[in-house]
Amino acid sequence: MNMSSNPAQKQRLRIGLIANRAHQDAPDSALVQLFQRAAQSIDALDIEWVVVGRTLDAIYAHQLDHICAPHVRFPYGRDGGLMKLVAHVVNSEEHNSVDAVIYLIDPVDHSSIFPEALALKRQCVIHRKPFLATLAAACEWLELEAVSRGNLIQPLESEAYDLGKESIALIAHDALKHNMLQIAEKHFGLLDQFAHRYATGTTGSLLNQLAQKIKGEEAGRNWVKPFLSGPMGGDAQIAELVLEKKIRRIVFLEDPHVARQHEADIQLLERAARTITDFALVVSDGEGSDRWLGLLAQRIAL
Repeated sequence: MNMSSNPAQKQRLRIGLIANRAHQDAPDSALVQLFQRAAQSIDALDIEWVVVGRTLDAIYAHQLDHICAPHVRFPYGRDGGLMKLVAHVVNSEEHNSVDAVIYLIDPVDHSSIFPEALALKRQCVIHRKPFLATLAAACEWLELEAVSRGNLIQPLESEAYDLGKESIALIAHDALKHNMLQIAEKHFGLLDQFAHRYATGTTGSLLNQLAQKIKGEEAGRNWVKPFLSGPMGGDAQIAELVLEKKIRRIVFLEDPHVARQHEADIQLLERAARTITDFALVVSDGEGSDRWLGLLAQRIAL
């Protein structure tokens, strides 16, 4: 999930929307739950939906079109709808772009690894636009965006905001470890409220050094529990905790411009979050993480 764009500067949010087939058809599908669980946030925001083909058919079938309005239909995926959505991530003209993408991904749907699907996520990271691939990510982002616009969303009874019982994973590629340290220092008070913090390899060691500087040598020594480095299996270790619902939120600062020899490990961690789509979320870039943590602090203060 990338939360770095600031669409409040525009009159209307434009959100691209697509869901894999397994997340469309059932009455309790992720697509249906999105509009049910986020209805208050959607109502508080001024949204124009850009919906790919069959996903819009499902919205009509579930009689959700009054919530998903106004909307623009893109072609079916097989006819290039997802490719068009990638172009709208890249475009900068207000009428020909999107501010965020909600792509409810079924981790066993082969279409989620088509080139256009991978390009959609990569271009969102490059252009610093939110890429929301789980139900939990989409619902939380919509709620935080509503809060950012001064809309007093009625606080829901949700253990997700009781940080004293929550855990967070903090991961960064080599070129972005400095960014992670800057973000962690800026939002240290919020991160310190989490019951547990986890990280891979060097990132964990650097974060513990930061904590020792802020909290003192003893108090900060084990502020983060470091796992193995990503290439050595650290992503898999964290993925197991995600699947066990011991980690809900993941900050994963990705560098999309370098070849990554452990790409499969990165995809494994993202797939773990998508497997429990109603629980876990991933934030994928520095500016987005900064904005998300700031808005999360506002939401908790309500």
